[in-house]
Amino acid sequence: MKRYLDYLWPIIGLIAVVWSVELLWDKLKAEAGSDATIEALLADAGLWQSVKIIAHRIGHKIAVIPPEAFLHAALATLVAYAALAWYDRIALIHLGKEKGISWFYISLCSFVTYALSHNIGASVFSGGMVRYRAYTAKGLTAAEVAVLVALCSFTFAFGTIFLMGLVLIYEPQILHPLERMSRWFAISDNTARLIGVGMLAFVALYTIGSWLRFKPLKIGKFEIIYPRLPIVARQYLAAPLELAGAAGIIYFALPDQGNPGFLIVLGAFLLSFSAGLLSQVPGGVGVMEAVFLAVMPGVPAPAVFAALLIWRMFYLILPLVFSLPIVLAFERAQLKRSTRIAPPP
Repeated sequence: MKRYLDYLWPIIGLIAVVWSVELLWDKLKAEAGSDATIEALLADAGLWQSVKIIAHRIGHKIAVIPPEAFLHAALATLVAYAALAWYDRIALIHLGKEKGISWFYISLCSFVTYALSHNIGASVFSGGMVRYRAYTAKGLTAAEVAVLVALCSFTFAFGTIFLMGLVLIYEPQILHPLERMSRWFAISDNTARLIGVGMLAFVALYTIGSWLRFKPLKIGKFEIIYPRLPIVARQYLAAPLELAGAAGIIYFALPDQGNPGFLIVLGAFLLSFSAGLLSQVPGGVGVMEAVFLAVMPGVPAPAVFAALLIWRMFYLILPLVFSLPIVLAFERAQLKRSTRIAPPP
């Protein structure tokens, strides 16, 4: 049975790669434009002609962005993905399993995890599968991988709550333009600030719980240990760094004309990206455009679309492209290893 499982996981990995390639192609077609003329051209074109049409359309969209903006966006992407790798490292330290697992290995695992989950959606499944394969190969149990996945997800939520609380306190008017999208946003500035204070209070209570060293929660033989202060301190740094890096891609790609400032861009990103994750819409397609256009009416719509295209290229599409060979190489290495150590029939 074990020998069959040794072949099953590489097959699943290959299916994920094929699925990701198809998803990548659909994303590129969607980013090329949705007007009737382009759709008709793509419907009648062959593969190579479609590639040329898509490349031309995407190139035309981003031609208005200055070269230095690409450099800044690339640096912001590196910051974001480095912080995401730190998420995994923090979880491993919490589990006491960081020894023997290099930063390079963690970074590759984290990179592939988020490249797939950000694009495919269903992050617990897609990201959990990658982490399970990677970390069980390093000796972690399935239960420990589950805790790692949960803590990484909580670190993201922790950072979102912390930064959104600050945004609502300093820029409560960010919610006003969203009133026409939902009545839930029809609140006063004072109410928005109170919500922000409540978010920061949650962050403070979580920190106090760590300081008081709450006892572990036991569920049968399974034990959930409350993160200690050194872990929480790392979360205070890693989560805001990742979110600021991701939002920075959009900020640097926006023109100076009508740019509302980084805090507003960060708030729009937190609102739209979180809504996209909750709705399981890969890449927040449609959600992000609606939020950013509403929150930043002073920025021309084509410039907003171009900035979000740059964000998707740097934060979603290129990582997906680079992650596919890593998945194939890992599964190939695991298959060779299992074949080499398998007992003779």
